[in-house]
Amino acid sequence: MNSLSDTFVLNNGIGIPCIGFGTWQTPDGKVAADSVKYAVESGFRHIDTAAAYDNEKGVGQGIRESGIDRKELFVTTKLWNTNRGYETALKAFDTSLKDLGLDYVDLYLIHWPANKADGAKINSDTWRAFEKLYKDGRVKSIGVSNFLEHHLRALLDGAEIVPAINQIEFHPGQMQPETVSFCRTSKILVQAWSPLGMGRMLNNPVLTEIALKYGKSVAQLCIRWVLQNGALPLPKSVTPSRIKENADVFDFEISDADMQTINSMPYFGGSGLNPDTIPF
Repeated sequence: MNSLSDTFVLNNGIGIPCIGFGTWQTPDGKVAADSVKYAVESGFRHIDTAAAYDNEKGVGQGIRESGIDRKELFVTTKLWNTNRGYETALKAFDTSLKDLGLDYVDLYLIHWPANKADGAKINSDTWRAFEKLYKDGRVKSIGVSNFLEHHLRALLDGAEIVPAINQIEFHPGQMQPETVSFCRTSKILVQAWSPLGMGRMLNNPVLTEIALKYGKSVAQLCIRWVLQNGALPLPKSVTPSRIKENADVFDFEISDADMQTINSMPYFGGSGLNPDTIPF
């Protein structure tokens, strides 16, 4: 990967820009619109949002005001948990598309797996709706988020289409090796949400020392580390200088020894959210 426009190739042959601009916790309206516009100006071509972020309107506004041809952008949004199921998922997609002001999205994800007794059926019914959206050409790719290996196995049992993406929490100290291994075997690309551990990575002494060796920030080190682990990072910021900094990760390479040091770090700085026990 040499630039923000370089791509991973999904299992349906579609290219996805190698770093996404995350918008979780970004306020709707002007803040969302301005941050998206600056991200595009800084070279980002991959924008990630979700219905639950409550900022799809602002993100869509930023996309329109960026002046970039829609075809040059890769836009992701996600189905929230209260809209799982076949008919409700289809309706929720219509709402997201309207709020974004777009004719299609490049990637649509199930935000979290259902984890109740009938969770497998709910996930399967939801996935059927996603497959319809894909077949109808309203979505270029479909995938999931926060699915563990057992959720994926159950989903694949009844699926016609293998998810293109699994977006999971992935950062130093939280690599989810079992899920990542299953995704790779199944040709499902791993996306890393919270690659900076919601900022908790930034003051870690081990990461700080390694970053200094490369003349980079800890944020840049973590983003590069995700890429070198074969996953797609989704850093987020609303600060122009940090947005630009997060894009500047293509002029260095982390050594094998430093990669091993980071890969071996014990758990720290995670969200603590477990897909099997979340109450929402």
